[in-house]
Amino acid sequence: MQLPLGFKFGGLACGIKPSGKKDLAIISTDEPAVAAGVYTQNVVCAASIDWNRSITPSDQFRGLVVNSGNANACTGKQGVANNLAMAKAVADSLGGKTESVAVLSTGVIGHQLPLDQVRLGIEKLMAQTDATEAGFEDAADAITTTDKSRKTASRQIKIDGETISVAAMAKGAGMIGPKMATMLAVVCTDANVSVEQAAAMVKQAADRSFNQISVEGHTSTNDALLLVCSGRVGKVFSSDGVAMLQSAIDEVCIETAKMIPADGEGASHLIEIEVKGAACNADAETVARTIASSNLVKTAIAGADPNWGRIVSAAGYADVPMAAEAYRLELNGFLIFADGEPVDFDAKAVSDAIAESFDTKVSLRVGNGPGTAKHWTSDLTVDYVRFNSEYTT
Repeated sequence: MQLPLGFKFGGLACGIKPSGKKDLAIISTDEPAVAAGVYTQNVVCAASIDWNRSITPSDQFRGLVVNSGNANACTGKQGVANNLAMAKAVADSLGGKTESVAVLSTGVIGHQLPLDQVRLGIEKLMAQTDATEAGFEDAADAITTTDKSRKTASRQIKIDGETISVAAMAKGAGMIGPKMATMLAVVCTDANVSVEQAAAMVKQAADRSFNQISVEGHTSTNDALLLVCSGRVGKVFSSDGVAMLQSAIDEVCIETAKMIPADGEGASHLIEIEVKGAACNADAETVARTIASSNLVKTAIAGADPNWGRIVSAAGYADVPMAAEAYRLELNGFLIFADGEPVDFDAKAVSDAIAESFDTKVSLRVGNGPGTAKHWTSDLTVDYVRFNSEYTT
């Protein structure tokens, strides 16, 4: 992995997680950088979300501190003070203002952070962050909670003769029903862009990636996606150059976003739902999200049951003007419903195609319009119910 210039990374265990696993990460920039973010639309949000909204977008960004295992949400004035103390500790070490440091938190809601342990962890970690791939991976590990493994992606592109690097890390496996981003995600690049460009880029990237995933449809109190641009490479890009950078950012966001439902707690399938032929993209997105939110669809895929009635009926209650006679439904490439009526198909072959592959594709054409959308979700298994029924006990 070729990391972008101008960044340092690190992660360690400071004692937030009872397991002793890494639970504190820091990403810092060598010089003031451009940063922009998009955040949860849940009105019940963590102290970190209110803080980040108040300091981004910015061209004076110096660092990001992330704690995992504790959401610091619904923790009142003490939670706000603890969030501010984390930002200040990193800022003091970097020699910058408190407002130059963002904070991300994830984990159990309603518990106060062990601030003394976190402060000691920040002091130790600030002395060992570096620009290596190992440091990046330590940070990516430290932001996880119930994830089975770290989620990272990177790209290198040539823009106007300059080599630009983009690297992303994300976390999430449950409580995934974002309206803007996922649980936590950070994209770093050494490209030189303005605050306005960064703000537009991060919003588009979220809309094309993290906004198109779900596990159980539960929007978190802590959702956040940050884009940080160190500006170490490049100049004022041409419009084609900006488009190329946007494409690279979109790609790493889509790649890491898909890892989240693939890692859905107890998941046995990653389901891609593609809707075509809607009147507009927004209608297609509504239909795709509605299908993805159906527990009956999720359990059918978990059981490798080609129960097409669950899919077409879910599309039908999406509250989007459509005619069932125009539907054309394929499951893993098998046509099973068309022109308002079932098609003869080999149910065992379709069932086997679902059972034998982790990836399941649902492709539904709803008309002849230009609207298209893709949404990724996980199936619903007994393991998911068991895991989440025991999560805090």
